[in-house]
Amino acid sequence: MYDELTEVDIKKMQEEINYRTRVLRPQLIEEVQTARAFGDLSENYEYKCAKQAKNRNDSRIRYLERMIRTAKVIEVKDQGDRAGLFDKVTIYNELAKQEMTLQIVTTLRQDALKGLISKESPVGKALLGRQVGDRIQVEVSPEVKYWVEIRAIEKGRDDESLEISSY
Repeated sequence: MYDELTEVDIKKMQEEINYRTRVLRPQLIEEVQTARAFGDLSENYEYKCAKQAKNRNDSRIRYLERMIRTAKVIEVKDQGDRAGLFDKVTIYNELAKQEMTLQIVTTLRQDALKGLISKESPVGKALLGRQVGDRIQVEVSPEVKYWVEIRAIEKGRDDESLEISSY
């Protein structure tokens, strides 16, 4: 399985890899060496923490490299008056009885707490290609479904202001 990512996604991941490799990794290696000098490693909490931080950094680098290697690069196309990737869509959630604005993004940039939803999420899939006034059923699972109405669509674009998730 591959992730559909944009050129900007790939560029941002490469920048993070470069930072983690050239700046962060040497710092973390130095912290491990400093903590190792404190003595007995079996009871050296600083050493264990430094090793964990180094391992997390190395793991993130491997994750990003794999994402780049397996990604399918997509182009962002203007959908006219229909909701597309990077557009901000104002919807009325009939279940919650509230209006909310969401931005449809690639999976790498999703952050539900900031209103950034993946195009692969149930809501993202339901909104893509729809237009103002459409009433859509969002299916989270066969047992959980709800209706939303599109109130407005503000055209967006793929730019570097949207950070990639670090989960």
